[in-house]
Amino acid sequence: MNTAPLLRMTGIDKSFLGVRVLHGVDLELRSGELHALVGENGAGKSTLMKVLAGVHRPDGGRIEIDGAEVSFDHPSRARRAGVSTVFQEFNLLPERTVAQNVFLGREILSRGLVDDRAMERTTAELLDDLGLEGISPRTRVRHLSVAEQQVVEIVKALSHDARVISMDEPTAALADHEVEVLYRIIARLRERGVGVLYVSHRLKEIFDLADTITVLKDGHRVDTVPADDITPADLVRRMVGRPVSSVFPERLEPHGEHVGRVRLAVSGGGNTRLDGIDLEVRGGEIVGLAGLQGSGRTEIAHALFGVDRFTRGEVHVDGRRVDPRSPRRAIRAGLALVTEDRKAQGLALEQSVTANARLVLDAVNPFGSARRAARVPGLLSSLELVARGGPRQEVRYLSGGNQQKVVLAKWLVTDPGVMVLDEPTRGIDVGAKQAVYTLMRELAAAGVAVLLISSELPELIGMSDRLVVLDDGRVAGELPGGSDEETVMALATGAAREAVS
Repeated sequence: MNTAPLLRMTGIDKSFLGVRVLHGVDLELRSGELHALVGENGAGKSTLMKVLAGVHRPDGGRIEIDGAEVSFDHPSRARRAGVSTVFQEFNLLPERTVAQNVFLGREILSRGLVDDRAMERTTAELLDDLGLEGISPRTRVRHLSVAEQQVVEIVKALSHDARVISMDEPTAALADHEVEVLYRIIARLRERGVGVLYVSHRLKEIFDLADTITVLKDGHRVDTVPADDITPADLVRRMVGRPVSSVFPERLEPHGEHVGRVRLAVSGGGNTRLDGIDLEVRGGEIVGLAGLQGSGRTEIAHALFGVDRFTRGEVHVDGRRVDPRSPRRAIRAGLALVTEDRKAQGLALEQSVTANARLVLDAVNPFGSARRAARVPGLLSSLELVARGGPRQEVRYLSGGNQQKVVLAKWLVTDPGVMVLDEPTRGIDVGAKQAVYTLMRELAAAGVAVLLISSELPELIGMSDRLVVLDDGRVAGELPGGSDEETVMALATGAAREAVS
């Protein structure tokens, strides 16, 4: 690894509407290095990346590439200087091919016409260079998986001869086996001397990949350290500004009646065929639903909540059979569903915090919800919501963690007996995760039945009293909380079944 910085950012300042969000931030990146940028939501990570990408112009400071000062007032200028950014939300046209997306806006021409074959050849060479011959340059993007779309974004960056690639939460929507593919791609990039600036809330990824870690808090650079010189506990302490004794809080003693009891037996529903699912979640416990992507975890949540109809089976809540033909009926039966995509399915982004917190109440009982609605301010306060504009602020301007707190408040105000949480900590920082974990423990202690769906095995194992493992739409087995990851994965992948047969 070269000692001279490939990229140097010095004293970067940035304010929006008079609010200063970056305070003289310094950062250096060397050729072949992976430099991780960590911090809680709202720490300034995304703003710093957008300054580097040319999306925002800094109010002060200096950016250098190979020792020469540069100034980016548009992403195209950054790309011409060899700086490309892969954002969490992809910028691809689904009806166009991989090659057409890679060369979008700078198509290869031959005699004045777009030369699709030349673009396909060049794209194939870039894919081959990354060891990804399995993706055809002629495939339309809408037919690609999320992981493959991530690859297209990286190939597009490389087609600009990028020497610096910044990645914002690149694994947020990836399954475990897809994360391994991304790891291999990053290794290839580094071998070529590309410097990688990497933003993630997943500490395992940080310590798997990073050479150097920079911690941001409230727009300030707290520290920059070699990854080998810091422990996960120390890193968390610097990120949140306080010690975190344990990632997962201790189980609390129950203090409420066990009123939320659900028994589910379904087949069908959604795009994944559910085959005779028999699941029970008792009030006062947290049951984790484990399985690979496509195993049927979200489909169960949707069937339980009336989003998808199931072909046969029954749902019982607190001993009573219910027929969740619609979410409205499910809500009235005492169920709540925190969806995996809060922006697309959980929030009205252009409405206020208060309006979002009342969404379910107003939809189910618009004329009789005044008493419960009066609890909204207290719930938001107990969740330690941070909204600079107060309860009238539009939720689109909140950080991911604070958006998730609004989603939780929206359901808590309904006093559910059964809380279904689908990827509740995806894309939120370690401090917000702690708040979600604590809330889950408190709900269970109050007698609520909690069904947790998560792609993060340590989260499932650490939070669940029991684990139900799915494999291809079936229950592969049940394990106690605290089971090791290998045992869970053996069931989820079918390896345990194959070993027996």
